[in-house]
Amino acid sequence: MLASMAAMTLRNTAALMALPAEPASQSPFVAHASNGLPLKDAPINADWIISGNPVARCAEHSRGHDDAAVTAIWDCTAGKFRWHFDWDETVTILEGEVHVTGEDGSERTLRTGDVAFFPGGTSAVWNVETYVRKVAFLRRPFPRPIAFAYRLRKRMRGTSGSSMAA
Repeated sequence: MLASMAAMTLRNTAALMALPAEPASQSPFVAHASNGLPLKDAPINADWIISGNPVARCAEHSRGHDDAAVTAIWDCTAGKFRWHFDWDETVTILEGEVHVTGEDGSERTLRTGDVAFFPGGTSAVWNVETYVRKVAFLRRPFPRPIAFAYRLRKRMRGTSGSSMAA
């Protein structure tokens, strides 16, 4: 039964990948100064705030044509809050710092230049003592059957390693 489910998922995934891509935007790339985008209020869910009065703002930098990837600039003033990551999120701290506590109790202070990854479906406590500004790269995770089929397809093709080419 598992084999037939995998085969069906693989066929469906192959069909999806064979669909023609949407037309590319007029520009071959999107570039902005990280401090040049106008940030808009992005209030933190009140139920998530543990202490303080953190004020968060955000600006979308770019979005993939399939809406499965977004790059944004985000900042926040002092406060402590729980953050739930619906999407996989990789962050690079541009300014300031934040003390992060993972669900497993692990702690890390992220400072300017640090990079961190938060898997979709997880939560962490963020403690911002004064201010933090980050660039966030968000990617919507594939549903498990599609992710499994994709990994299986890569393995069958012998391309299980990741490519870091620009």
